[in-house]
Amino acid sequence: MASPLKSLVHDDSRYQTSFQLFLQRSSEHQCVRDFIHNKLADILASIGDGKSHLNVIGVGSGAGEIDLEMLSELHKRHPDVTVDNEVVEPSSQQIHNYKALVAKTAELQSIPFSWHIMHSEDYEKQVKAKGDIKKFDFIHMIQMIYYVDDLQETIKFFQSLLKKNGRLMIVVESANSGWDILWKTYKKELCVGSIQEYRSSGEVVACLKSLGLKYEEHLIPQSFDITDCFDPSSEPGARLASFMTGTDRFHESFSPEIRAGMLDLLRNKCSTEKDGRVFFNGNMSCILIHA
Repeated sequence: MASPLKSLVHDDSRYQTSFQLFLQRSSEHQCVRDFIHNKLADILASIGDGKSHLNVIGVGSGAGEIDLEMLSELHKRHPDVTVDNEVVEPSSQQIHNYKALVAKTAELQSIPFSWHIMHSEDYEKQVKAKGDIKKFDFIHMIQMIYYVDDLQETIKFFQSLLKKNGRLMIVVESANSGWDILWKTYKKELCVGSIQEYRSSGEVVACLKSLGLKYEEHLIPQSFDITDCFDPSSEPGARLASFMTGTDRFHESFSPEIRAGMLDLLRNKCSTEKDGRVFFNGNMSCILIHA
């Protein structure tokens, strides 16, 4: 699963170090995996009921770790159902990593994969230009909705690709989570790169209501320790703060006043304290949109 902040960071080597630190500190991937194998498993089972073949597409799939968890769960629930899987991902490196992961996953060798190295908007243009529109039983977008230019048109297009009883799944940061509070409070300073408008589940749900689409929302609770961010001498703290604000170097990217304001917000509005440690509210939402 790709981070929503990745393309904001200019030095990729620093980003990778910061992102790995974030993954070590947070339980984001594990929380999503737990959700897949518990709540989502029954939904995947119902999608495949009575069908002999399923079409699945991941949009913004990154290196595919979470995609393969869902495909494995789908295979477990419907071992005799054939599956075609398509991937839309703009990074050729991530596609390379995804293919390497598929090659090592024995239970998925029977699934044919189609690769589209492009952004979701380009995929939409390609589909519309061809005119031969393929329908899908399950479409998933995990931590990628931040990047699209037109939220409503993107949701409308991909929802239109659903087969009967299909689902479009969007995983995004929850409304009123720490991410939502931080990025909206400091929109002027943070929304300056690939993310021009930060979106949480609040914006997605409002869009679905305006479109009159049926949906359900599930909370994926998650928190992580950001105590080191408040120690100016801590290198891990500086890297974590850099990742959270989408910058190369947190301490050099903002004025002392802005930096102090962000840290105060992180401690007092975005987190809770327990036993002298500060835990950031990283809650996510899984929104399942019906055909």
